[in-house]
Amino acid sequence: MIELSTTWHQTVQFLEHEDFDAAYGILDDAFGEADREGRAGLALLGASLSSLYGDTGVDDTRKALRDAVLLDPRLREDRLYRALQAELTARDEPERGAQLARAVQAAPARLGLPDEEAIAQFHVMVALAVAEQPAEAIEAAPNSADLPVHLRWRLRSWQADCEEQLGHHEDAVSLYAEAAHLSSGESRAIMQQEQAAVLLHLERHAEAIELLDRARIALSGTPGGAGGPGDELHLANWYYLRAQAELGLGQTDTALASITRASELERVAGDPSYGVELVWGQVLVALAQTEEAVRHFEAALELARPQDRPYALHELGVAYLDMDAPVEARDRLQEVLAFDEYPFLPEVYADLGEAEYRLGRLAEAEQNAQFALSQGATVPASLVLGSVALDYYHLDEALEHYERVIREAAPGTRDWVTGHQMAADILSQQGFRDPSGIYSHASQAIEHTDRSDEWYATLSDLMQRAEREMKGGGRTLN
Repeated sequence: MIELSTTWHQTVQFLEHEDFDAAYGILDDAFGEADREGRAGLALLGASLSSLYGDTGVDDTRKALRDAVLLDPRLREDRLYRALQAELTARDEPERGAQLARAVQAAPARLGLPDEEAIAQFHVMVALAVAEQPAEAIEAAPNSADLPVHLRWRLRSWQADCEEQLGHHEDAVSLYAEAAHLSSGESRAIMQQEQAAVLLHLERHAEAIELLDRARIALSGTPGGAGGPGDELHLANWYYLRAQAELGLGQTDTALASITRASELERVAGDPSYGVELVWGQVLVALAQTEEAVRHFEAALELARPQDRPYALHELGVAYLDMDAPVEARDRLQEVLAFDEYPFLPEVYADLGEAEYRLGRLAEAEQNAQFALSQGATVPASLVLGSVALDYYHLDEALEHYERVIREAAPGTRDWVTGHQMAADILSQQGFRDPSGIYSHASQAIEHTDRSDEWYATLSDLMQRAEREMKGGGRTLN
């Protein structure tokens, strides 16, 4: 006679080491010796294991649940059964899945296992997370200590994903770190890569690089290739994240090598992705290879899911601006305006203002830029407004816009340098009434201006004249 609790205890011992083959072997052996009711319980436990494979485990999970209730119809009321049904439903019908998950609490736990309620609650949490109800999912999460070991790191992973959806990125970093600590091998590497992705969102590029170096050790294969048929995509993701970190650190040549390798691995696996094409385009923009970048942004657009399209369209619009193709830029940017939930719509309006300005449509440019400024896209909007004011020869207004750019842009960035360049130029057009201000702006800008840039000679001349003016007026340089 098979004792269900003993069989489950033996199963989770293998699951602690992520040995799913052995765990399924224990359940299969027991299934052959169990009575009808015991087989029903074993099928239900098998469904819980299959569900951990996510979308790829849906068919096996559904079959195991069907087998369970065919063997014992009473299991339809079981808490674990209903939680797994909610999770399956949520993948196809999110709203209905969330409703089923909320109703699970009233169901009894029929298998009599000491951890059954916690396992059922884990699947309730997953159902709510899949149904895009992150706050409810976090609230529904069971205590980690009540779960078998193999579910503890998965619990933290789902909690991290939910916190990330809610915009709580620091919490997500901590939870992914705990998930990595609780897992091992490839699972640990995947959790470290997830943590690195959140760090990249927080622009903590050096930390992401360090974490990716640790994750790489756990991935199979050599640094130049994958170790097995399923490893190419894991390794491709590692190179994809690495490229983003390197780009953020200004290491454009190594970023190009990393994203190229990511693409090669994806194509070996037969699964090219939107994300790799998008980052490849961003790297090429940083390398001033804009025409080639446009080809990759177009490829990203072809591969994009509906929610990803505005990102690719926006990148295309900006790339066309860099190519001085304002008509194409305007067309792409206007397409983005249809996506109300795109988080960078203020920046899109600023970029659209730039396109309109280059087309000589000053009123439209100013209108878009003013709206962008009101919505928080301070730096790009101010650059457009400064250009428009200069065209109208409203020098005081233009100076105000460029000084706002200097205050808000990160020191050393292209926008910050442009602000100083334009401020120095405007002050000179106003009759050199403030030579110390001209010298200050020009000297800060010239530190970040290449000698081959025509601005370098202009700034040098402004500094020399400002210095003469200050000395002639008996003033001393700071």
